[in-house]
Amino acid sequence: MSNGTEREQWGSKIGFVLAAAGSAVGLGNIWRFPYITGQNGGAAFVVIYVALIFIIGFSVMLAEMAIGRNAQLNAVGSFRKLKGGMWPIVGWMGVIAGFIILSYYGVIGGWTISYILKSFTGLMDFAAQGEAGQVFGSFVSNIPQVIGWQLVFMFVTIFVVYKGIGGGIEKCCRVLMPALFILLLVLIVRSVTLPGAGEGLSFYLKPDFSKMNAGTFGAALGQAFFSLSLGMGCMITYGSYLGKKETLPGAAVQVCFLDTMVALLAGLVIFPAVFAFGVDAGAGAGLTFITLPNVFGQMPGGPIWSGLFFLLLFVAALTSAISLLEVVTAYIIDEIKMPRQKATIIAGILITLLGIPSALGVAGIIPKFAGRDFLDSADFLASNVLLPLGGLFIALFVGWVWTDGAKKEVTNNGSAPFGLYVPWLWVCRLVAPIAIAYIFITGLKW
Repeated sequence: MSNGTEREQWGSKIGFVLAAAGSAVGLGNIWRFPYITGQNGGAAFVVIYVALIFIIGFSVMLAEMAIGRNAQLNAVGSFRKLKGGMWPIVGWMGVIAGFIILSYYGVIGGWTISYILKSFTGLMDFAAQGEAGQVFGSFVSNIPQVIGWQLVFMFVTIFVVYKGIGGGIEKCCRVLMPALFILLLVLIVRSVTLPGAGEGLSFYLKPDFSKMNAGTFGAALGQAFFSLSLGMGCMITYGSYLGKKETLPGAAVQVCFLDTMVALLAGLVIFPAVFAFGVDAGAGAGLTFITLPNVFGQMPGGPIWSGLFFLLLFVAALTSAISLLEVVTAYIIDEIKMPRQKATIIAGILITLLGIPSALGVAGIIPKFAGRDFLDSADFLASNVLLPLGGLFIALFVGWVWTDGAKKEVTNNGSAPFGLYVPWLWVCRLVAPIAIAYIFITGLKW
């Protein structure tokens, strides 16, 4: 119960799974996974990544879903209801992380909208001459344009969350997630049929474990954790709208599967293309807005493929942004007892305002701090500090503190046996905390 009315619920399990998968699927699946894979030896990295998704990622995700569904509250309220004491701080870390991440996500989401249009209005001409970098530099320096597109992206995000769980988020994700897979499949067909694509497919699909090094496991672990949107309260919040008859382990497996499929399919788009045109597959974040446009510029029908790719990025960014805004909105609804519509607008405006310094920082208007601009600094605080700490304490909470309640929740009070309960519990108790602590410690290098 919140605000004197019955709590909203998902219309169906598939609606929940698609929304939760949409939350997990984000820019990191489309641009970060391929270049991290490229930097860490290709297929061998992929094998380790998939294994970690279904060991560490699944375990923490199931823990979050169990907490949310049992408490039927936002991330902060869930910990307060289940245990109290200092535990609500874990929920606070998630809400604050969601607030910070969406602030700069909105800026990058705006870039994707702009690049959909740029694909058809001259970008390909510059890219064909290898000048996509100059186009990007000129674009991010145009503050009115960047903030304008940020406002467009945030308006769409706010509108979906404003419409509620069933009428907004679920309805939207039922359309966007299938659309995302269709876009991926169309782009894969184009990419794998390029002359010279075979070398990229070999790099991506044939494991060569000799290419692994000490950093490969850590990179795979970090990508697996961040890819699933863990530690930020999204799955706790989405789980709180789930009916009691649904089985949580099955839902968590389905979300992990869909998220991993998007990342793996994104690799099939990018690796054949970059190898076909002799581009560095580990080119970093610039792969998206600089390297790939240069590749598309050399393809027949370049504007169409570029436009479809940035539409894909927009869809991935939007589904994640919706869940991030819902984390903050749910907190305001439950804790301050504010109606959804008002809570959504207030949260959306505040997050948008916080995003403006990120736009100014990338443009060089706000000076860097210790070598990082405002966007990178915000990302460091959220991704390297708040998310790992949140995920660490969520695993410990379920593994050691709320064990009996968690068992009842994941087995539907014993009516739906969970055969992997004991291994899952020990992953939450020991394996996940150690792994996440490793992510946290190694990620603290400023």
